[in-house]
Amino acid sequence: MSRKRVARLMREAGLRARAVRVYRTSPGSHAFFLAVPNRARSCMLRRADQLWVADITYLKVHERWRYLAVVMDRYTRRILGWTLGPHKTSRLTLAALNRALARRSPRAGLILHSDRGVEYAAYEVRTRLAALGIRQSMNRPGEPTDNAHMESFFHSLKAELIHGRTFATEHALCSALHAYIAFYNRRRLHSALDYRSPVDFERAAA
Repeated sequence: MSRKRVARLMREAGLRARAVRVYRTSPGSHAFFLAVPNRARSCMLRRADQLWVADITYLKVHERWRYLAVVMDRYTRRILGWTLGPHKTSRLTLAALNRALARRSPRAGLILHSDRGVEYAAYEVRTRLAALGIRQSMNRPGEPTDNAHMESFFHSLKAELIHGRTFATEHALCSALHAYIAFYNRRRLHSALDYRSPVDFERAAA
């Protein structure tokens, strides 16, 4: 039916539309995000634990979304830490980072690169990184390929594990993720690593 008819019927029924402004430009927000430069572009990779990349993706469990936060070593492509949770928050990204830090002892000056989502731009995250001597790096506006290596991992994960399958519980999804990430790190061959797995490449580089 036409828009005018809907308006007439609403008037006759005494109904009014409820319109919500979902976005409003916040003065200073653009400058806030741009305050964190893209350090990944100028980083000359020579070793592990020099540049880590991080991101979040969506996975479905029994018709509900779960959020997977991952940290990868850019040089070796090894997945260092990950966390699955029901909410897309800075706590989720910090949990993945803390798991990566528990497995490694990076020297000061490590770069952590991510997109410009609030889950990484939150003061809680920025304060934690500063305390650890980790330099933060973020995508530039309009440059979605700045974090291409994490996007590539998510594509492989979904193509090889998620698509065509359903997970009734979060426990089932976590078990599948554990198995896949172990496979990805130790057995999956990467052309960019001279057809070696991330773990084998890391050992050879060391």
